[in-house]
Amino acid sequence: MLDSLDGLSVGDALGAEFPIMRRSIPALRAGDFPDRQWGWTDDTEMACTVVAELSGHGGIDQDRLAAAFARRFDPSRDYGFLAVDTLRRIRDGVHWREAAGAAYDRQGSCGNGAAMRVAPLGAFYADEPERVAAEAVRSAQVTHLHPEGVAGAVAVALAAGQAAHARLLGNRPTPREFITVVLDRLDDGETSRLIRRARTLLEASVEEAASELGNGSLVTAQNTVPFTLWVAAKHLDDYPTAITTCIAADGDIDTTSAIVGGIVAAYTGTGPDPGPLVGIPPTWLAAREPLPGWFRTTRQSGRRKNSGSGRLRRWLSGAS
Repeated sequence: MLDSLDGLSVGDALGAEFPIMRRSIPALRAGDFPDRQWGWTDDTEMACTVVAELSGHGGIDQDRLAAAFARRFDPSRDYGFLAVDTLRRIRDGVHWREAAGAAYDRQGSCGNGAAMRVAPLGAFYADEPERVAAEAVRSAQVTHLHPEGVAGAVAVALAAGQAAHARLLGNRPTPREFITVVLDRLDDGETSRLIRRARTLLEASVEEAASELGNGSLVTAQNTVPFTLWVAAKHLDDYPTAITTCIAADGDIDTTSAIVGGIVAAYTGTGPDPGPLVGIPPTWLAAREPLPGWFRTTRQSGRRKNSGSGRLRRWLSGAS
């Protein structure tokens, strides 16, 4: 789970920073980038809250998660305008279901915000795909009640769970197998139909895939998640290539890179591997702004409180 969070946050920070770096993708891969920290966005801030909820309580309590999102909301972290409105209303005492349900003429949001923060949850429940789907729904609904917004979160969580499970087994699924496992647990809808289309494009170029599937520029789950699963399926064992593929596709690159980074790092881990896996480059991880101080404190508390849990023993030992 913590590897997934690192992958998510590095992807988020790099995606946010890259447009102002004035560097090429080859230069980035070679380690040629400005000597300053990469600041992360709302993707990472909300993902840290999800991880804190899991590490402290072992599951998602929607009232508690919504309150934590609202309490830690920092508008300087590039939240979308709808998220700003929803979280401010929750902070002002409106119940999360009313606040989230008011979006888009009471249809609820189908944005990519629930998907961008959920990969570590999938890694946490790596050996329980039914629990992955159920908890992903609960984590999404507190801000995204539209079925497509929820489906995007479920798809990303399932992908991250599958990646972490494959890591535990030492078995790399083929790209087609990887996408099929996700599809098998998704309800029908626009997001799932486009993920099905992604499965037919595995030999396509990144330009063709982004053109057909979207690159997040519309900031919806439907326009974001199918492409990220295409990238993760193709580059599950190579974190830098996965992230630079998102950057090459343009669009909402901090969010696509966060989603892909969270999935892929659940499989590769966070550092160089003597085998075939390529994890997060240490220079990239060092360049990422440190995670929030409240999160580091909560994580240590979670270690002490939950050291007897089987899943958390695996987490603390680095297995997921």
